[in-house]
Amino acid sequence: MNHTTSAAAPQRTAVPAPGAGRSGFPRRSVLAVLVCWLLVVFDGYDLIVYGTVQGSLISDTGWGLTKATAGTIGSMAFIGMMIGAVFAGRMSDSWGRRRTIIGCAAVFSLFTILCAFAPNAPVFGGLRLLAGIGLGGLVPSANALVAELVPEKWRSTIATLMMSGVPIGGSIAALVGIPLIPAFGWPVMFLVAVVALVVVIPLGIRYLPETLAPDHKRGARGGAAKEAVGFGSLLRAPYLGTSLLFAVGTLVTLFAWYGLGTWLPSLMQLAGYNLGSALTFALALNLGAVAGSVLTAWAGTRFGPIPTAIAAAAVAAVGLLVLVTGPPVAVVYLMLVLAGVGTHGTQCLIIAAVASHYPAHLRGTALGWALGVGRIGAVAAPQAGGLLLAAGLGVNSNFLAFAGAAAAAAVLLAAAGTKIKKSTAVGVSNV
Repeated sequence: MNHTTSAAAPQRTAVPAPGAGRSGFPRRSVLAVLVCWLLVVFDGYDLIVYGTVQGSLISDTGWGLTKATAGTIGSMAFIGMMIGAVFAGRMSDSWGRRRTIIGCAAVFSLFTILCAFAPNAPVFGGLRLLAGIGLGGLVPSANALVAELVPEKWRSTIATLMMSGVPIGGSIAALVGIPLIPAFGWPVMFLVAVVALVVVIPLGIRYLPETLAPDHKRGARGGAAKEAVGFGSLLRAPYLGTSLLFAVGTLVTLFAWYGLGTWLPSLMQLAGYNLGSALTFALALNLGAVAGSVLTAWAGTRFGPIPTAIAAAAVAAVGLLVLVTGPPVAVVYLMLVLAGVGTHGTQCLIIAAVASHYPAHLRGTALGWALGVGRIGAVAAPQAGGLLLAAGLGVNSNFLAFAGAAAAAAVLLAAAGTKIKKSTAVGVSNV
């Protein structure tokens, strides 16, 4: 990609210890990446947990929720994530990765725990909004840190594998929800965040290093360096076109992924399956996403993150379209696995592409920009799913909407790949 070389030099200056540019992984870097991965697991759990309790909130709380209002509450966490992703990505470039990661993890853990004690729907929605700010800020900050801890040739692979924590967390939510919700009620699902608060965050304090040099965090590199930092740098040459394409590509990808994550259990219940069966469909989706993280990590290294992302998005679109035909149960499971592979795999690969495309001093900002704008899709998806159902358009309307979003992602990423190739060719011709 055209800016990979420019990204590498600042990285080695800012990160003298972790081992960028070397083939091995220092032990401290391994531990730091593992802690980031564990935090992403809890991030994924907290995102998907609402889909597992949504039916219980409608039927068991007495809050008077409808499908449409439940979709609105589902969007609250994603609104918070949009805010968190935009600002935390920028903060991680200014204040440091470590401080931002630990702060975001503490915020989402605390407010997720408090959700278990919410007395009514407005308070619950407000707590989900606040938790979402931490959730949204964690992923771009953690990915920026990890990109600077690993050798450049492994950056795409590790970034993609680390994001496997999101569907693993979602799978845990579906698995524990099957026995726990009937036995203890929906609040217990939010108390799981206590583990992140008392175990994983202390590990982060112990093992996460700071990767930005102190003079960079203070903005003391001089006028040119200060001018190059911030969202303005992403929205002018040479980054404007790719910044917009990555952001909108993330938007439609997250629309498909989080729309499915929020509504799939309810959709399958509406299709005639009981809660246990509906949650196993959600489990299939998330296990597919885990498998997709591994598969796309290999393919992204072999064929490049953008070409692989285009193929993954196309796979998701086809899988979701097949669901509209009312296939046998075995095919439903297979298509949901493919949808998980495609939607989550696409998002992982976009993150890997962004981390490689931008220089180190813009990496957190660029990731925050793409994921922050992308959260608009995550905000819209739960609401759109509820409105489609409330309008009487049926379960298939959701699958069609999410399939269309996946197809749009493939087109946008193809455009981004073309633009990067053209700019690379221009750069080479000017050498």
